[in-house]
Amino acid sequence: MELNLNLASSKKKSVVLDKGKTYDLLIIGSGPAGLNSALYAKRKGLEVGIIGKKSGGQVVDTTSVENYLGFEYKTGEELVKAFKSHVDSLKVPFLSDAEVTSIHKIENRFMVQLSSGEEIATKAVIIATGSRPRQLGISGEADYLGKGVAYCAICDGPLFEGLEVIVAGGGNSAVEAAIDLAKIASTVKLVHRSQLRADQIVIDKLNTFENVEIYLETEILEVKGAQLMSGIIVKDKKTGEISELAANGLFVEIGYLPNSGFVKDLVKLNERGEIIVNAACETSVEGVFAAGDVTDVPYKQIVISAGEGAKAALTANDYINRLK
Repeated sequence: MELNLNLASSKKKSVVLDKGKTYDLLIIGSGPAGLNSALYAKRKGLEVGIIGKKSGGQVVDTTSVENYLGFEYKTGEELVKAFKSHVDSLKVPFLSDAEVTSIHKIENRFMVQLSSGEEIATKAVIIATGSRPRQLGISGEADYLGKGVAYCAICDGPLFEGLEVIVAGGGNSAVEAAIDLAKIASTVKLVHRSQLRADQIVIDKLNTFENVEIYLETEILEVKGAQLMSGIIVKDKKTGEISELAANGLFVEIGYLPNSGFVKDLVKLNERGEIIVNAACETSVEGVFAAGDVTDVPYKQIVISAGEGAKAALTANDYINRLK
């Protein structure tokens, strides 16, 4: 599937962010968490702006979304356009294709520094930069993204009903993905380069499915296909034998990397690099809030990120009101 995301062509044009003013609130990130933060903050009457590197975040890479309340089916692109159009209708200033390299506090203001060297002042910040899937880094992986290769079994699994699929990984997320896929796919092949690391209770559940094949000590070398993926090339690490496993889809479930590196010296992170937040989306630094997949909140789903974004905006509004 070829994505043609052009958010700027929406009838509701984005308002350009003014780099010379001091905002009440700047939101770093323009995925579901960031966009919903902006929506709630604007409705509270705050001077709010968004800085986004990739409009829509990971959602635009999702072939279909069938688990967002109110929409039986949307492509990721369509859902993001709906989100963005709603925010644009409130004339929230937006700085697109921009990367934030650091945030530092000066007295009671935060200075948000861009990769261009420019700085924008704000009273408070919401970090909603999301995460990115950990990739296998093999030949064909990028070529067949959206054409068989996927990174979210919950999101894209239903598209492979009755088909053959492969799950790459050996942790809980991979085994749980294999269990979910086994309920709808004709065959699920779990491939991992070493031994399974998942909890035994999850492995036992996987072993109850007759349509699951497990390949351990097996390294994935390449994704093959024509217009769509047709299989993968693997290497048996014990024998050195190279063979091909046929499949219509490959679900890479080897974890995610939070986009938090630019604030690692500002706020506290956990061992996975996620920003630690409390129930109100507050970080370890007063005036800095975080929401969505970049945080340690479990279950990385669109609806959860959007909800956390709303919560972060409401908490930030309370903080800004106390400053006034």
